[in-house]
Amino acid sequence: MACTDPAARAAELRALIEHHNHRYFVLDDPELTDAEFDELVAELANLEAEHPGLASGESPTARVGGEASTLFAPVRHASAMMSLDKTTSYEELIAWGARMERLGAGRSAAGRAGGSKGMRFTCELKIDGLALSLLYEHGRLVRAATRGDGEVGEDVTANVVTVAAIPRALFAATKATSTGESLPVVVPSLVEVRGELYMPIASFDELNRRQALLGARQFINPRNAAAGSLRQKDPAVTAGRDLGFWAYQLGAVDGGPGFSRHSETLEWMREAGFPVNPHIRVVEGLDEVDAYCRTWQDGRHSLDYEIDGVVVKLDDLAEQAELGSTSRAPRWAIAYKFPPEEKTTRLVDIMVSIGRTGKATPFAVLKPVVVGGAKVSLATLHNEDQVRAKDVRPGDTVVVRRAGDVIPEVRGPILALRPQGLPRWQFPDRCPACGERLERVEGESDTFCVNESCPAQVVARITHFASRGAMDIEHLGEATVRQFVDAGILRDVADLYYMDYDKVATLEGWAGTSAANLRAAVEASKGRSLANLLVGLSIRHLGATGSQLLARHFGSLDAIAAADADSLSNVEGVGPVIGASVAGFFALDANRRVIERLRAAGIRFEDPDAVVLPQVLAGLSIVVTGTLSHWSREQAEEALKARGAKSPGSVTRRTTLVVAGRDPGAAKIAKAAELGVPVIDEEAFEGILEGGVHRS
Repeated sequence: MACTDPAARAAELRALIEHHNHRYFVLDDPELTDAEFDELVAELANLEAEHPGLASGESPTARVGGEASTLFAPVRHASAMMSLDKTTSYEELIAWGARMERLGAGRSAAGRAGGSKGMRFTCELKIDGLALSLLYEHGRLVRAATRGDGEVGEDVTANVVTVAAIPRALFAATKATSTGESLPVVVPSLVEVRGELYMPIASFDELNRRQALLGARQFINPRNAAAGSLRQKDPAVTAGRDLGFWAYQLGAVDGGPGFSRHSETLEWMREAGFPVNPHIRVVEGLDEVDAYCRTWQDGRHSLDYEIDGVVVKLDDLAEQAELGSTSRAPRWAIAYKFPPEEKTTRLVDIMVSIGRTGKATPFAVLKPVVVGGAKVSLATLHNEDQVRAKDVRPGDTVVVRRAGDVIPEVRGPILALRPQGLPRWQFPDRCPACGERLERVEGESDTFCVNESCPAQVVARITHFASRGAMDIEHLGEATVRQFVDAGILRDVADLYYMDYDKVATLEGWAGTSAANLRAAVEASKGRSLANLLVGLSIRHLGATGSQLLARHFGSLDAIAAADADSLSNVEGVGPVIGASVAGFFALDANRRVIERLRAAGIRFEDPDAVVLPQVLAGLSIVVTGTLSHWSREQAEEALKARGAKSPGSVTRRTTLVVAGRDPGAAKIAKAAELGVPVIDEEAFEGILEGGVHRS
């Protein structure tokens, strides 16, 4: 039920906005698209305007961005990295221009060309990425920071220096004058350059393809991928991602040339070695601004990077200074946001696919429609609850949206266009592939086909087993696997190693040579790692990361299969859900029979790199703080985990011990004292690695 109390609704909106700010800025895992988030902020701003008593300096509408995460050291910006006010229409652009005129901007232009019509503006594509501040001293990069909350960001220098697009040093470039003379580009003793870190669309697609092959979480959009690639503890991860950068603003400057227009600063940055977007234009008046915005709203998909609008800035720097800013945004700039792309089309049918674990996922079959620059004919409906909540029905006219401009999604039906008597869609109670009963997991939203012999599951499991992220068997895509299943050649993953290649050679599209190539690919897969084998077994909830952790910890498939759920769960990074799922998988006789056939085929069951140590610290939680003489922080934590302990970053009631080196964290020591958690030194730490913890 909608909330009618303005104060209660304002409080609810603030809580929602804070939650989604945290998901976006700290976790890099947004739950809403930008447009949906903007709607919450706009609703709160309207409420505060209608009820001034509700306004507060602590409101999200008065602040910039969100909190900085705690992954990196904090950095206080020399001047605030502000947000931008937003507009979505020509009428709002005109209103913005009128506000600037009332505050004194464009006085000299007003006499010539009628106020804002004579003002000069720079129009810049609004890159959907991550704002950065780059500080250079005497031409060398000394610090890179995220925007954070506008006042305090995160020090990400070690990661940023791996981005090829960002210069580590400003070279003394030259520029040609109108007479042909070459003049040096003056480099200030200190200069701050601000810009946007982004991931090209092609690189984003490739990254998600790799993530999918590894069974890892995919990124929802290029902005999320860029932020996640930057916020890595290991700079090598950032270096392995293809990231770009566009410079768009000068911050603090000490020394160097003087500028009178923003467009001059952009030219200087380009000459000094920064990538500056080639589509930036200086225009006269808001009619030309509007034309520029419309051009790029239509042409946004011609670019290899995501944009969600246009940033419009008054070009005259003196007038910028005169206009100043509010508590959160400059008065001389505005973001023209493009509307989220939505289209209507007919929902032809709702079908259910069966995955390798038996999960039944409903999806929409659509009359093809172009949304966000791509033709969409299928869209996810997630699960039974989502279909019920949206109440979409075959025959409906539905709104289709590429949420975040990436994932095709059916938003809901247009009820006014619904044909009379259209029946509600019912989730099937029988598997569409094998006819067996579908069962819903208690307490979850997912429904499963529990028939292990379901042909859809068999095809999906074998295809996954042969995929690059698992056993990497060439020539075995989904169509081929289905062909072999239909021909009776394959029934489970172990059958891959007992195939009748003479029979394969007789199938349509196959011959002696192609069958021999397949045999060689299957033989090569026998040497894949234990982690690859675990991924390939399609154990529910177990992905690439969990497989690597289990392989490293236990060292062999037999040890993993023999471990109980608690032992599996105690492996750092695994947890009870995965632990119970792995234990349940190996408890089934059918799965054990497959494992034995894989063993007989010569599949590698050992991890030669694993060092399995006595689990003398199993089940304990030990926090390391301060500097140890003979161990880095990472080495100490790995040593604890290798012996069965967990090593979290904070002290809680579950903490068993705190290991304190030189200059330990005062807050952790104080918390340990408050909770009565013992604190030990490095010598005692090395003792427990050998003999465990003895309780009196």
